[in-house]
Amino acid sequence: MDGRTVIVTGASAGIGLEAAKEFAARGARVILACRNLIKAEKVANDIKSLTGNSNVHVYALDTSSLESVRRFSKNILQNEENIHVLVNNAGIVGPQSKEITVDGLELTMATNHYGHFLLTNLLLDKMIACAPGRVINVSSAAHMFTSKIDLRDLNCENRSYSATAAYALSKLCNILFTLELAEKLRGTGVTANSLHPGAVATEFFSKEDLQHPWYRKVMGSFMSLFVKLVGKTSELGAQTTIYLGVSDDVKNLSGKYFEDCQMVKSSYLARDRKLARALWEVSEVDVKLRPREEHY
Repeated sequence: MDGRTVIVTGASAGIGLEAAKEFAARGARVILACRNLIKAEKVANDIKSLTGNSNVHVYALDTSSLESVRRFSKNILQNEENIHVLVNNAGIVGPQSKEITVDGLELTMATNHYGHFLLTNLLLDKMIACAPGRVINVSSAAHMFTSKIDLRDLNCENRSYSATAAYALSKLCNILFTLELAEKLRGTGVTANSLHPGAVATEFFSKEDLQHPWYRKVMGSFMSLFVKLVGKTSELGAQTTIYLGVSDDVKNLSGKYFEDCQMVKSSYLARDRKLARALWEVSEVDVKLRPREEHY
């Protein structure tokens, strides 16, 4: 990865941290795109110490905020010469009760889908100019729990809210976004793939985003026990992300879905190209994508 620049969102913990560490160990310039700058700076220093690579940097990014995404992208475009790999990893399971962001988006969808959709669009021009490049979207097998999708109600305005249902929907959107992105990037030298990391023992289900203490405590304890029994460590969970970022085996593959470093089949909805195109168009409107921000 010498001479390659990699951006990893949500890189201060879990599989994002492990992937960033491995990219740094392979010689990449690594950018940690995180909300908590204090925590991220500590992680950056730890990675530098562990890998001997001092080319690890921290930028502020909150994918639940469109303003933050635009500010981050502006900083990257002004200060970074190249972007070769973009790992859209940041994500939340969401609070027990529905929350709407200042942009009018449901919090889980904003964090997991809309923020990364906008971020990728804003960075595409530079990635194409620096090709070959790779966009890697961290999804989940949870997308299979969504059996239908109403593109007119992605933000749960006209139906009852469920944290798990919102999460599953956002993960389906990750794969559909990847599918259409791969089509739009055809011939540019930039690929786009998505993945399921597996059930991973991270702090994911005990984050402060789950603002109800009882829910956070119960869910955190239950999921921690579950993944310890049947899940992976963060290091193992990061392997498919790393594989998609570095392996020559996938350099010409795009629009695919992976698990355990192998191409696997996603749900029937996640393979619907018309749905993927329609989701893209709806997402453009919802994030207020401007004509000058379209690079495909």
